[in-house]
Amino acid sequence: MTFAPLLFALFVQPMTITGPGRLLMLLPLAAAVSVVYKTIHCERVRDIPKASLVFCLMIVAFMMSIGIVLLLLFRLMA
Repeated sequence: MTFAPLLFALFVQPMTITGPGRLLMLLPLAAAVSVVYKTIHCERVRDIPKASLVFCLMIVAFMMSIGIVLLLLFRLMA
């Protein structure tokens, strides 16, 4: 069983993600970025999980705050 036709179909006819699904797509992206970043920058391996979790939460919190600020600016301009 190959997944090549399914992957090809996703590029030809992409899935639409609406509502909270868009926001939930930020979580795996932030987690991946934080794990890679902290793996490179931590000196001890046992510090990586905690540092990655904190950094992931910081990324999500700041992205949410930036989104709220931009939404408020958009509402004020309109």
